[in-house]
Amino acid sequence: MHIVLLCGGAGKRLWPLSNDIRSKLFLRLLPAPDGQKESMLSRVYRQLTVAGLDSSALLLTHRSQVNLAFRHTEGRLPVLGEPAKRGTFTAAALVAAHFHANGVGLDEIVCIAPADMFAGEDFFHSVAALPGLLLDSGADLAMLGTRPTHPSDQYGYIVPGQRMIRKGKPSHASVARFTEKPDRMGAQLLISQGALWNCGIYAFKLQYILACMERSDLPLNDKALCAMYDSLPVRSFDEEIAERAERAVVLPYEGEWRDIGNWQALTEQLGNQVIGRGQISGPAHGTHIVNELPYPLHVIGVEDIIAAASPDGILIAAKSHAHAIKEKLGTLQLRPMHGEASWGSYRVLDEFDHRSLNDILAIRLTVLPDHRLNGHCHGSGLKVWTIVSGRGEVMLNGERFTAASGSVFRIPVDTHHTIRSDLDKPLELIEVRLGESLVSAFYKSES
Repeated sequence: MHIVLLCGGAGKRLWPLSNDIRSKLFLRLLPAPDGQKESMLSRVYRQLTVAGLDSSALLLTHRSQVNLAFRHTEGRLPVLGEPAKRGTFTAAALVAAHFHANGVGLDEIVCIAPADMFAGEDFFHSVAALPGLLLDSGADLAMLGTRPTHPSDQYGYIVPGQRMIRKGKPSHASVARFTEKPDRMGAQLLISQGALWNCGIYAFKLQYILACMERSDLPLNDKALCAMYDSLPVRSFDEEIAERAERAVVLPYEGEWRDIGNWQALTEQLGNQVIGRGQISGPAHGTHIVNELPYPLHVIGVEDIIAAASPDGILIAAKSHAHAIKEKLGTLQLRPMHGEASWGSYRVLDEFDHRSLNDILAIRLTVLPDHRLNGHCHGSGLKVWTIVSGRGEVMLNGERFTAASGSVFRIPVDTHHTIRSDLDKPLELIEVRLGESLVSAFYKSES
C-alpha cells in the first residue's frame, strides 16, 4: 500500500500563527512523548513510523512548502510538490498520475489521508487494515469512520448500511450514504442512525482512480496534468469520488480522532494554558495564550478566550467564535511576516515605505546548523547582513569570509551571495534590504 499524506490548507483558521507559508501542519505546539513540542505533521509521521508504514508513505503539498514538509518529517519521506491548491480530488489525481508515470502497478493500493488530523496512537494500525478490507469485500473504496462524541456541524458523516463480519477480523459495513456538515439537529439525527464521522481516509486501487480521472477528462500523464493545473477548478475527493462510488465500505475506528483545525479544538490539546510570554490571572477558566512575540501578553478575568499573537497579527476571540477569523480574512492577500524554510526560519522586523525614496525591509534570519541560504543575485538595491550570534561563512562572488557575532557584510547589486552556519549551533543575522524591487522580491519568494 502506498500512503499519501495530503498537506493542504490556506493557513487562515489558526491565524495569526498560521499563514500561507507556515500552515497549521507546521505549528510546533502539540506535546510530544519526549516532553518537547511537535507539529501535526511531525506527530502523524511519528505514528506512521510506529505502525511500520513510513517506508511506503509520500507527502503531497504545495510546491512552496516542499522543503518545509521535508524538514518536519526529518527528511525521510519523499515530497511531491503541487503547482496550485485545487482540492483533494485534484491532489489525489496528481499522485495517481505520478505513480502511473513511475510504473506502479494498476492493482497497487493507494491510501490518501489528511495530514492535519489528531488521532490516537493506534490509528494507523486501523489504516493498515484497509488493503485487506478492500480486497476481501471487493469494494472500489474502503474508508475509516469514527464514533461521534457529540453532534458536530463541522464534520462529514458516513451512514453505514449492512454490517459485515469477516472471521477473525474487525467488522465493517457497506456505505449507505454521505452527509456533509449537517446542522446540529441533523447531526443528532444521523448519530441516532449509527452514522460515523468521516475521517477522510480512502483506500483504492490505482486503476480505480485512473478510471475516475478519465471520466473527468484529466490526463493520466503527470506532466500534462501539471501543465493544466492552474486552470482546473477546486474539487473535493468526497464529492467527485466517495459520494459517487457504487461499492464502498467503512471500517469503524473506536479510538480518539478529531480535526484540530480551529482554536477551540487546538487548545484542548496544548497541555499548557500559556505558551510563550504571558500570564493569565483572575477568573479565566478555559482561557489560553499562545504568544510568539517577544512582548508579554496579560489576560485578566476573561474566560474561554484565545489570545494569540505572532508577527502576522494579534487575535483576541471567544473560542466559540474564533473560527470566524477565516471568513474575516476572506480572500485578502496577506504578506506572511514569519515562516519556516528548508534552511531555517525568518521574521520580518519592520518595513519602511518612503514612497519617493527606496523601501527598507528588516528581517531576522535563523540559519540551522550546517545549513545555508540559497545562493542568488539581486539586480537592484542593496542588502546588508549583520551577524547577531553564531558562526559561519559568507560567500560573495566566490570569495569566502568568516562570519561571527558583530560581522557586517554589504552586498551590492549583481553580487552572488550566500551564508552557511557552522555545525554546532544556529547562526542568526539581521538582513536589511533597501530598494523597492528587493522588498517586493522577498514577499514574492516567500509566498
